[in-house]
Amino acid sequence: MKTLRNFLTVLFLAVQALSVRAQVDATGIDLVRNRMGQVAPIKICLTGFTGEVASTLDFDLYVMGFINVPKDQAQFVISGSNDANLTGRVLNPLGQPILSKAYSGASVRRQAHAFADDVVFAITGNKGIAQTRAAFKVGKGMGSEIYVADFDGHNPQAVTHDNTIVAAPAMSGQKAIYYASYKFGHPQIFFHDLTTGQRRAFARFNGDNFSPAISPDGSKVAMILNKDGWVDLYVANADGTDLKRLTKNSEDESSPCWSPDGRFICYATKVGGIRRLCKISASGGEAQPIRTAGVSSPSEPDWSPDGKWIAFTAQMRDFQICVVPAEGGDATVLVGGSDPSWSPNSRTLLFVRQDSSTPHLAVLDAPTKQFKDVPRVSTGNNSQPSWAK
Repeated sequence: MKTLRNFLTVLFLAVQALSVRAQVDATGIDLVRNRMGQVAPIKICLTGFTGEVASTLDFDLYVMGFINVPKDQAQFVISGSNDANLTGRVLNPLGQPILSKAYSGASVRRQAHAFADDVVFAITGNKGIAQTRAAFKVGKGMGSEIYVADFDGHNPQAVTHDNTIVAAPAMSGQKAIYYASYKFGHPQIFFHDLTTGQRRAFARFNGDNFSPAISPDGSKVAMILNKDGWVDLYVANADGTDLKRLTKNSEDESSPCWSPDGRFICYATKVGGIRRLCKISASGGEAQPIRTAGVSSPSEPDWSPDGKWIAFTAQMRDFQICVVPAEGGDATVLVGGSDPSWSPNSRTLLFVRQDSSTPHLAVLDAPTKQFKDVPRVSTGNNSQPSWAK
């Protein structure tokens, strides 16, 4: 009889664990269910942490779909301590530990980021984004410079020192960046190695060279050029060879981005004076419109790394961050802002928010619509984010 009771107890706990996992999945951590902007956050209780660690964990987990609540309301209890090092653990709704780990050897902020990522994986089975980086433009006086920082705006480092206008940074993995600079008069596209600090000109054609976008495998670069008097979409190899024009005599092409399989390029254009999104094969062919029903004037698209979504800016009465299925359809408005950039997890967005006279960056969890402002670098505008994939 005791053996039977033990078996039934184990069976009950296993069923409860599956039920908990189903509840977590139902929150929309798995975005296959097309529930962008319609998901309740996972309730957690953070306890025992202090100072910078506590605020870092709260920020990280909030923008990855969690919310900190009193213990009696929480689905998961996340406890620990921090002094020079961090220790933390996670209890599931049954009170069972699903994570227990100690962190050392880095700053307390980096320890907190690492723990936050482990928490996300322990609860959802998905990778976190707390240890990722992004590039963006920082306004300085009459010009601007490109910076790279942690995704939450901390540890910023200046990439350029051009003392002029720079624009449209595009991260190529973790170690390189493309951007446009007016250092030599008209805008030219440069490649910058973040490891060595060396840079080289990539596109210096007559007219304007701007909006570089790197293919997911790093082998090709899409860009906008008007070297022939028309603002058109081009693609070339990463070493600048084999330049190919994809659109011809268009009204106004801008903001190219790649599908994660590297087969298509999505971009904003105008057809008959009306702005819309299109995609075109990277090898050339006819452009295909992407339907964005319910919103107007779509621009600044970015394709999610999982291939399922396109985030973009819609200009209606105000600028709005929207998402639409990659094949097109009904658009979902998430929050006021512009210029979204997907994180590697295909659910979090870095975007530009303007609740004052100076634009700044913010991080948005698309399924829950939760967002947090990022600390501003310098006193100027912070804009045009590009999240390293």
